Amino acid sequence: MHRYKSSFLFSTLFCLSIHAQQIDLKVVEDFSPYIFGHNLEHTRSAVGRGLSAQMLMNRKFAGKPQANLGLSSHWFPIGERVLYLQEASGTYTKHICLPNMHRRNECMKQVVENLAEGQVGGMGQNNLALEAGRVYELRTVTRVNKPIQLKVELTDSEGQKVYAQHTISLSPAEDWVTSQFDLTSSATDANAAIRYTFTKQAELSFGSLSMMPKDNFHGMRRDVVENLKQMGPRLIRWPGGNFAGEYRWKDGMLPADQRAPLQAFTEIETQPHSDGYDYHEINTDDFIALCREVGAEPLITINLAWESPEESAQWVEYCNGSAETEYGKMRAERGHKDPYNVHFWSLGNEMGYGHMEGPNGPDGYTEYAMRHADAMLKVTPDLELFASGPYPNDDWANKSAAKMAERVKFISLHGYFGPTAYHGGGLHYTTPDETKTTYNAIVQSVFSARNHAQNMRRCLDATGKKLNISFDEWNQWYAWYRPSCVSEGIFTARMLHFFLNQSNDLNMPVVCYFQPIGEGAIIINRQNSRLAANGQMFAVMKAHQGGKICKVTENDDLSTAASVKNGVLTITLINADYDQERNFNFPLKTKGEVLNANLYSSEDVLPYSYFNESPLKVTNEKKSIQTTLPPHSVAIIQMKLNKMR
Repeated sequence: MHRYKSSFLFSTLFCLSIHAQQIDLKVVEDFSPYIFGHNLEHTRSAVGRGLSAQMLMNRKFAGKPQANLGLSSHWFPIGERVLYLQEASGTYTKHICLPNMHRRNECMKQVVENLAEGQVGGMGQNNLALEAGRVYELRTVTRVNKPIQLKVELTDSEGQKVYAQHTISLSPAEDWVTSQFDLTSSATDANAAIRYTFTKQAELSFGSLSMMPKDNFHGMRRDVVENLKQMGPRLIRWPGGNFAGEYRWKDGMLPADQRAPLQAFTEIETQPHSDGYDYHEINTDDFIALCREVGAEPLITINLAWESPEESAQWVEYCNGSAETEYGKMRAERGHKDPYNVHFWSLGNEMGYGHMEGPNGPDGYTEYAMRHADAMLKVTPDLELFASGPYPNDDWANKSAAKMAERVKFISLHGYFGPTAYHGGGLHYTTPDETKTTYNAIVQSVFSARNHAQNMRRCLDATGKKLNISFDEWNQWYAWYRPSCVSEGIFTARMLHFFLNQSNDLNMPVVCYFQPIGEGAIIINRQNSRLAANGQMFAVMKAHQGGKICKVTENDDLSTAASVKNGVLTITLINADYDQERNFNFPLKTKGEVLNANLYSSEDVLPYSYFNESPLKVTNEKKSIQTTLPPHSVAIIQMKLNKMR
């Protein structure tokens, strides 16, 4: 990110004083748009039960069957004498590559044998949220040994009320048969079920099943996409994170129903809500479509441990090659003639830690990463590459980052903060004193994050090489396992002020929050989604995007950020105090018209709390602007400034 200073043309010196702070509009700086970055990692409920529109759990029957039943997890039996077998032979799902990457029970099929002629037998799944009048798109991939009539029904949880149904005529065939159809629910039911049944004494094998709202966006929920768009992401890092070490990009060339599930190396730690498996619902094409929809640049992380340098180069060619290249032609044949022009690529994730496969030392990692980098740069010479490691770490900086400086521009930094038991503290809200202590620990942890980044800057500067920081994972620790709250919203606002005011000084042009969907910023349930307190703060702070940042003195508490764009000054203010209001006074030396002034406040800071938006009372007279913020609140003021005559 290039820094420069330029004169801002106003008729008079324009300075604002806020609690002894000065916002100087004589000199402003560009700042990187990529400090408003986010992660989209296929972990926990960020994609499955999050962004993905897929409604069925374990729709490809991965893992081990239920005890004494033989039926895949998340499915229930229908019929008294039905034999269920989960088998690994002759499966529909498959992998394209990486035979050396050993995982278990990824490619499976579900066999249903109805043992009694005339008996209604089959299987079903509950906990589906249906909406009256909504159209759902369903697919079945099946094989049978006899002609049967397969009935598909949407019902209440007990199967007594039928909301929609469809019958498929199936006959024996040499290959798997895909049937696609729509069902429209006649009722709203938050705990509905789907049932697949037949009455012949026959054997039916399911290769894959699918159910999504018809209006999905590339297999993604439109409401979640709209919430993400509201937050204003400018960069999205995908597919991990830790999941980058499980991902097999070429499998994405298969139809979504045929892509084999991907077992996590750490199993339920990264995939706890889906039995240790990801179902590969989003591929490269879908990810690029999402980035374009929300206005973000893509940042792709390769599978450094298991893919070869040639495979990584092929991924770059698929994204960036012309239609005349081997993999660019494949992209064009899939309906995407123009190159995606993916500029940012990360050479693995968190290498050097035990939870990631591959080389764990700086020398071994550097050897691997250099081979991948060289192969990728031959395809697209101007890629901007990111190196990984357990930073800040002087040994890794000297043995890895410094050696890769000619090929790599960014070094990844990750950090999770806050008062959790993991870090020797805890979250306690059951008494007033506990609540205040917990709140203060959360909002003050921004300074731990700042120290972390400053230590990283020192670490990299000591190498004598020109290297940028990519703070591409940050959040409160374990935010993905608990409800969000205003306390964490204030922390998020302060972090964004930190990046706005100091990312230039730290040479830190890339910053990615971990992670918005289902893990702190967008709350997901089966019926709908909404911005959490953290997400609300991203939506507020995006007003600074596209502007030039103003220098703010005496701002060590990160209470203020200011930017100018098209003659409009945007100021965001944070009162991080738990129980005291804060007065702000803005003496003006030139007249400015207040265009917008909003307050984001809350009665409490406990889990499940949100900010309430209301007009901010601002006094604009006698060449000063005054306002007061209540405890634990955020405000935004936008002013149209007088231009030079």
